[in-house]
Amino acid sequence: MPEAAELFRQWSSYLKPEDLTQIESAYRFSKAAHEGQFRKSGEPYISHPLAVADILAQWHMDPQALTAALLHDVTEDTEVTKTEISRNFGKPVAELVDGVSKLDKIEFETQEKAQAENFRKMLLAMARDVRVILIKLADRLHNMRTLDTLEPEKRRRIARETVEIYAPIANRLGLNSIYQELEDLAFKHLYPERHRVIAKAVKAARGNRREVVSKVAAALQKKLKENKVDSQVHGREKHLYSIYRKMREKHLSFAQILDVFAFRIIVKDVQSCYLALGALHSLYKPIPGKFKDYIAIPKANGYQSLHTTLFGPFGSPCEIQIRTLDMHKIAEAGVASHWLYRSSDASLSELQQKTHQWLQSLIEMQSESGDSVEFLEHLKVDLFPDEVYVFTPKGKILALPRGATAVDFAYAVHTDIGNRCVAVKINQELMPLRCELKNGDRVEIITAAHAKPNPLWLNFVVTAKARSHIRHFVKTMHFQESVQLGERLLNQALTAFKSSLAEVKEQQWEKLMKESSAKSREHLLSDLGLGKRLSAVIARQLLSLGSLSASESAIPGTVVIRGSEGMAVQFAKCCKPIPGDPIIGMISKDQGMVIHTHDCPVIGKSRPDPDRLLDVQWDQETRKSFEVSIKLVVANQRGVLAKVAAEISSAGSNIQNVAVDPDDGGNYTTMHFTLQVGNRLHLAQIMRGLRSIPEVIRISRVKSG
Repeated sequence: MPEAAELFRQWSSYLKPEDLTQIESAYRFSKAAHEGQFRKSGEPYISHPLAVADILAQWHMDPQALTAALLHDVTEDTEVTKTEISRNFGKPVAELVDGVSKLDKIEFETQEKAQAENFRKMLLAMARDVRVILIKLADRLHNMRTLDTLEPEKRRRIARETVEIYAPIANRLGLNSIYQELEDLAFKHLYPERHRVIAKAVKAARGNRREVVSKVAAALQKKLKENKVDSQVHGREKHLYSIYRKMREKHLSFAQILDVFAFRIIVKDVQSCYLALGALHSLYKPIPGKFKDYIAIPKANGYQSLHTTLFGPFGSPCEIQIRTLDMHKIAEAGVASHWLYRSSDASLSELQQKTHQWLQSLIEMQSESGDSVEFLEHLKVDLFPDEVYVFTPKGKILALPRGATAVDFAYAVHTDIGNRCVAVKINQELMPLRCELKNGDRVEIITAAHAKPNPLWLNFVVTAKARSHIRHFVKTMHFQESVQLGERLLNQALTAFKSSLAEVKEQQWEKLMKESSAKSREHLLSDLGLGKRLSAVIARQLLSLGSLSASESAIPGTVVIRGSEGMAVQFAKCCKPIPGDPIIGMISKDQGMVIHTHDCPVIGKSRPDPDRLLDVQWDQETRKSFEVSIKLVVANQRGVLAKVAAEISSAGSNIQNVAVDPDDGGNYTTMHFTLQVGNRLHLAQIMRGLRSIPEVIRISRVKSG
């Protein structure tokens, strides 16, 4: 690492003298603050912030960013405060330092929770000022370059964090060179033996390939010159982690990957990109399906190039990237190109706009997720490298992760569209909402005013935005329903003590809130509905805080089940109760109340706490349909399934699922149906109708499993 004075001299090539004076002052301040502190390597600690500032200086970052880089660890590792930095170096620098600093002063339940909360803090600071993440990436890059001095377990943890979060963020922001270096360094520490073997093989292959690469490059250059395309041709190497990832994902050998020759062609303008493409397609045959036009449709991180793969002169594929010099700068530096190249190019402002939109979506996502671990999970989902490009009905292009569905598209257009979508037309045809989108699809979402997100969408959506909005809706709905159930359970418990909610005074609630540490009355009732607290205990507490006394011998009353309670009341899959069955309620933590039949074997085996069992009964006016399973033994004859299905339909029931045991060549076979019924009377009517079919030998209801 060069001395500070030498680095300042190098930085003076683009900084003003007064800016350099502030940076030197920040260096002295940081050096004094870190006095006596050393890195694991034995170097004075100041060498790290100086190296981070040097990485940023190579991107020609502004003086505030360099100042913040020199000070980025002082609030974390020394007694210096944010106020002190603000007073000495200005508020913007203090905000940058605070955005990069970890939340070390707060105690967290787990390491995972602490890590997630730190990421959330950093990413929200980055949403206000993108320089925060650029400083953090430079910080991580230097830490990764000097990781060898740490113990193996810590090295692996930091490397995994880098490959899962920091490298994808660098990629998302278009910082290609940092992205590749972070991945390679993480690979080296995560899988040292694999890294060593591949690095050695690449080095050995490089000499053998050099002659072939130069021959192909010369042929490309000659053809472009003949077509009057002014260009530079460079052979490019794949970085080690991308070779390893391709070997693993596509089950290829090292030789198969190294058999691909890669070239980058830099031309003067966009028109020349397409002229070069035409010239090269006339030189070597293109491989079908391997052409991508990222100039007309740039990637979300602003990346632009033409990609094509040709059958090379030695029977090996040649991967070609064609781009202008401006595109190349953006491809290498991404959002940092704003500081690096100070260009007024429209593509740069478009890149900044896209970055801003992504950062804003992070703010929106975190406000809905609430939980920092969940936010981090959403972020990981959002850092997808592969994309599909689809069109809105008005011809606007949207980039979505590969595997995205119509619901992901709806949320990408607007949250309200996602929340109210009921159907989709893809290329003018009605398709299921879970349908995966393909490049070039034209997608039209059909909405309904009173539609709501379906929790089942979580099984197939892939974008963080869709997932966080659906989860937010489900949580809100779950909360409201559990509050309503909690209120009913508490009222029932109070009735057993010859009281009611109407008689409970406000001061009793206030005292209970303090004693139980509940955030609010609604949160307390929600906990009751979700089984986290017991209604009998809360009822006694409430009454003991007032003038009334709770009788110990009181017997709780009965809760009436309507079937329309929503997610706060679940019907057990083990016994599938339906109206008319004798039932019992079991309060299950985080699930609310689960309804079982009296004779359910699961209740018998689990022997739950008696305080968690409740007397429940069916409402006389239940209108909902319930699932029930039946088993039929039938004569093994043609058309019998159609007869059974027709009888079930005529009895006003819907078939949810049907399965037939494999044909063993015998005279009889077994059919399994899951039906929707209103109650036991409805089921009895269906079974009577089925018994009237001559081919049905035996019929029974399945209550377990």
